Amino acid sequence: MRTLADPDVLPLLERSELDILGLLPRSSNYTFLARAVDAEDVLVVYKPRAGEAPLWDFPSGTLCQREVAAYLVSRAIGWPNVPPTVLRDGPEGIGSVQLFVPFDAEQHYFTLAETRPDDFRGVAAFDAIVNNADRKAGHCLLSERGELFVVDHGVCFHQASKLRTVIWEFAGEPLDAAVVEGATRLLEAVSSDLRDALKLLLSSAEIAAIQARTERLLRGRTYPRPGPGRPYPWPVV
Repeated sequence: MRTLADPDVLPLLERSELDILGLLPRSSNYTFLARAVDAEDVLVVYKPRAGEAPLWDFPSGTLCQREVAAYLVSRAIGWPNVPPTVLRDGPEGIGSVQLFVPFDAEQHYFTLAETRPDDFRGVAAFDAIVNNADRKAGHCLLSERGELFVVDHGVCFHQASKLRTVIWEFAGEPLDAAVVEGATRLLEAVSSDLRDALKLLLSSAEIAAIQARTERLLRGRTYPRPGPGRPYPWPVV
């Protein structure tokens, strides 16, 4: 299985023909496991736009774009680990294609929280920045290599406050120095090259909201507290 360090992963995701292996279970949208034909050891998660269930509060056909935006923002910040993700055409039309990370299906946020607090501090700050409306425990994966990854970012980046997450343990605590540094890097990036990439994926209001949330986080220098609105996703795992 290819790793995130392989320099050819993104080109493979962008260009390789995809062979769909089947639907992944327990997904609210059509989510396929597929193989990259040009490199048979590469498995991907393919989420076609045509398979997205309509939502009242997110524009139709944009969830796959938000998956890609989350990867780009995580890369600019430096954390957390979001698997490489691209937007491209595929067997079922345009959609997001993300590197599949082999993981331990018995592990999730509730089993990992006590032993990996620093990792989850980064996830909590990231979710506040991207305004994640659905951070379930099962979206936190422990890879076979022992690394923590986070997935499923289709309902992020709304300009209205919608943060719903299972990670509230750090609420009100001072931000770690690494979080401050990463958020500062993001502000610089979203004012330059990153903005151009995000314009292809998000609205101008949503991009402005990324900046506003990041600036607010840096001004307060604390992890966010719950509210307004319902603070937890459902189901929680």
